[in-house]
Amino acid sequence: MLRRARDRFWSTGFAGTSVDEVAAATGLGKGSLYGAFGDKRQLYFRVFDRYCTEVTEATRQSLRGPDEGAYARLRGYLLAVADATARDTGHLGCLLANGTAELAGQDPAVTERARRTFEALEDALVECIQQAQRHRDIDPAADARRHGRLLLAVLRGIEALGKASMNEQSLRSIAEAAIDTLPRP
Repeated sequence: MLRRARDRFWSTGFAGTSVDEVAAATGLGKGSLYGAFGDKRQLYFRVFDRYCTEVTEATRQSLRGPDEGAYARLRGYLLAVADATARDTGHLGCLLANGTAELAGQDPAVTERARRTFEALEDALVECIQQAQRHRDIDPAADARRHGRLLLAVLRGIEALGKASMNEQSLRSIAEAAIDTLPRP
């Protein structure tokens, strides 16, 4: 049921989704929806929170592993995001990015959850960079946090450009250029 609500919010955003549309998508009546989740905003936040947890764990899982292979995992992760973004023919984009763009500054809970999620994603990137540094695939003197932030910004940019229908070759080229910025020993 939360997945169907998520898909509805994902396709039309918070403001563009009525309670009637959420009820129809989930198969619940308005009374049941209110009884289970409170109001539309509470349901949206629950969907958004779950999505943030899932995207953070998926990122950590993709980047997790031994120091040997960290550089390849990092490169593979960036290219996988570019590829997945290019395959998003419905141009839904990332629910984290969409929700942040729509509600940050208006909804403190969404703003805080998005900030924590971006920090967790950055931390996963930084940890992988540090692993690659220990294995000497990235210059150990490089500022891992600085490069992690850059990669996070590039990933967010790839997703935004994908929503604007940028082609797969261009998105992969951006991911490759981001990897190329990592200083090699």
